[in-house]
Amino acid sequence: MSEAPIGPVDATRVPRYAGPATFARLPRLDEVSRADVAILGMPFDSGVSYRPGARFGPGHIRAASKLLRPYNPAQDSFPFGTQQVADAGDIGINPFDLQEAIATIEQAVTATRADGAKVLTLGGDHTIALPVLRSVARDHGPVAVLHLDAHLDTWDTYFGAPYTHGTPFRRASEEGLIDLERSMHVGIRGPLYSKQDLEDDRVLGFQVVRSDDYQVDGLASVLGRIRSRLADGPVYVSLDIDVLDPAHAPGTGTPEAGGLTSRELLHTLRGLAGLDVVGADVVEVAPAYDWAEITGIAAAHAAYEMLSVLAARR
Repeated sequence: MSEAPIGPVDATRVPRYAGPATFARLPRLDEVSRADVAILGMPFDSGVSYRPGARFGPGHIRAASKLLRPYNPAQDSFPFGTQQVADAGDIGINPFDLQEAIATIEQAVTATRADGAKVLTLGGDHTIALPVLRSVARDHGPVAVLHLDAHLDTWDTYFGAPYTHGTPFRRASEEGLIDLERSMHVGIRGPLYSKQDLEDDRVLGFQVVRSDDYQVDGLASVLGRIRSRLADGPVYVSLDIDVLDPAHAPGTGTPEAGGLTSRELLHTLRGLAGLDVVGADVVEVAPAYDWAEITGIAAAHAAYEMLSVLAARR
């Protein structure tokens, strides 16, 4: 018989504002014999093109997660009780060498996944998605990518650099890491450089759900499109917090007006229950621009919903 999962610190014995500085006050990875899900921090933002600061995102999300409780009524799930979730801490990443940083991230994710754990990554800027996908695809082959973001992140280069937070999904598609028939952007909005951006994006394997579609078509319609596109195979979920409107997530590096509400985002993530989610990330949280932990709380709750989706699959 397997051991019962060790959950968060008991809030009836240790106040929420105290206790360990791990995500949701969960045990560290070295405090459990195994983990079904490992939460891995990646304090890295050397790939940003506008406002820096996402290197402080993992700590900010963890600090904002202290109020999360064991039972998720929205999904009728005990995300910490039906699976062992543990915090694997932060990895040390070279902030001055992008190529070395990408290699370090891939190695760390692969090592964390070696015993069968799924990895929920806390970023960090969106550059980290590429090395994570490299690790995941090594075991699963090309995966469907559900990319929640204000931006396509399929641009070719920026100032001639092929690896930035605006290029990870172009590189991933070129490397054969993405299922070209099942991948999707959700929340896209704002100005582009030209129509060619959208034409290139389609060739790279993505369908687009615009932020406006939530209002024009309705949430149920959007969820139907997402589930239809992602069905029948492994899915990787990549969440850039700027998918939210700046009113709901001011603490990010490249904000765009007209985004999702936090309620729409959480409902979208709950709609993934039952899909074969094999990994996920929450990125681009930059606490220097946050206020009253609005962004950190949204990111922590989004991570909680993804953990609940993983628990539902089990």
